[in-house]
Amino acid sequence: MISGCVDSRGSRGGRGAKHRPWSFGGWSSMVCWVAGDEVYGADPKLRKALEDRGVGYVLAVACSHQVRTGVGKIRTDQLAVSVPRKAWQRLSAGNGSKGLRFYDWAWISIEPGHGEAQGQRWLLVRRNNATGELAYYRCWSPAPVPLRELVHVAGRRWTVEESFQASKTLTGLDQHQVRRWDSWHRWTILAMLAYAFLAILTATERAETTTHQA
Repeated sequence: MISGCVDSRGSRGGRGAKHRPWSFGGWSSMVCWVAGDEVYGADPKLRKALEDRGVGYVLAVACSHQVRTGVGKIRTDQLAVSVPRKAWQRLSAGNGSKGLRFYDWAWISIEPGHGEAQGQRWLLVRRNNATGELAYYRCWSPAPVPLRELVHVAGRRWTVEESFQASKTLTGLDQHQVRRWDSWHRWTILAMLAYAFLAILTATERAETTTHQA
């Protein structure tokens, strides 16, 4: 799954970052970042399209995915081995069902390939604190951003995916029986509006309950 997000904190993707409106399907919006799983991380055409539009991305990639460094191409898992112990930072990727989701994170600058746009490139590595399992992300931004920003975008992808799963259960997001774009588009918008209504109603009720208890 791929998801786009506007930085809710108003940073527009970090100090000095310049993002242009991205038009998709006739709709234009200010998308600062795009996050996606390994299917999208392995697609060079998608990465180039985002870079050409000035849209930053944090895309998951496989351990066998190769990135370009100053000494040539290397697998992501092999590059991660070179990360010194002091380079890891424990940061939260957002709220989960049991509170904040903390992982150890490290990032490594990588080189652009032939014909790729200018900008900042990193391999982002996530380490599970309990199991030591590693996950890898290929990242790009038109201007320098802090590590915390990339972690935030990576975490937002999980939030979006959880919302899609919930909307399938609660509002029938995946229950459309048509194959035409217009009908599917209308169904999807109505299902997401219904889910947004339920989310706002739930948040309001929880806030009122907390106020009364206090």
